[in-house]
Amino acid sequence: MSDLFTVLKNKVAGKNLKIVFPEGLDERILTAVSRLAEENLIRPIVVGNKDEVETKANELNIQLNGVDIYDPQNFDGMDEMVQAFVLRRKGKATEEQARQILLDENYFGTMLVYMKKADGLVSGAAHSTADTVRPALQIIKTKEGVKKTSGVFIMVRGEEKYVFADCAINISPDSQDLAEIAVESANTANMFDIDPRIAMLSFSTKGSAKSPETDKVVEAVQLAKEMAPHLTLDGEFQFDAAFVPSVAEKKAPDSVLKGDANVFIFPSLEAGNIGYKIAQRLGNFEAIGPILQGLNAPVNDLSRGCNAEDVYKLALITAAQAL
Repeated sequence: MSDLFTVLKNKVAGKNLKIVFPEGLDERILTAVSRLAEENLIRPIVVGNKDEVETKANELNIQLNGVDIYDPQNFDGMDEMVQAFVLRRKGKATEEQARQILLDENYFGTMLVYMKKADGLVSGAAHSTADTVRPALQIIKTKEGVKKTSGVFIMVRGEEKYVFADCAINISPDSQDLAEIAVESANTANMFDIDPRIAMLSFSTKGSAKSPETDKVVEAVQLAKEMAPHLTLDGEFQFDAAFVPSVAEKKAPDSVLKGDANVFIFPSLEAGNIGYKIAQRLGNFEAIGPILQGLNAPVNDLSRGCNAEDVYKLALITAAQAL
């Protein structure tokens, strides 16, 4: 396991943070939560019928000591949860509708986080991204001053660590969105002990090309600097000018960045998605994520092709976000 996760383990160990896993019958989830509980890293909550979850764990020879099991069908706090959900949805659901909706494990788990009965949520091993993110957007919602959530990847290769955003959520972010993504990505970088040096990317460096697409990034740079003047941030940059010192010296000699950026904000989802996968497949970087940012409490989405190690790692990230 990389040093990055050693850092996270040290941060969360013994804090008794409760992370909820709505997919309580999934072998990968049960394997990961058993390990997390045994190592005293978090207090896992799995969602499902208690008898079914315990039977499944026994079949797999998985110990669930230190793991809580919550069943939406037999939850003592359901009346309180229904009332809280109706209030949160502001008339968009009746009490009867809420009672039905909250039988869905993702909505139930998200409400546990909203009601502070859990500190974060990890789902997606058996659900789509929409199934995981929709309840979070409806219930937990974005932090004050943030319009949209976004998804980042931490790219790791040996001692190298970089943040790529947004690679998961916003298809065509505007200038305000990009500025918010930059500021939130700096917060995520700090969580991983990365001192953020942020480059706003484009196909132009400091006016070498001009188009609506480059203008959007130029405006985003100004907005981000106004939002967080303490950040080391600049743009617009082509990737080489942001990353290679000799290129930066030629293309942007007056910039605060000297080819030493470590947080890269892509101008669109297609650019970000393509960029992280090129780094992953051609550059042999480990791509950790997507990590959702901008929410009032941490909710993170697994790939349906994940393994138990992926669940374990994303749970550590989610717990660290909750601190």
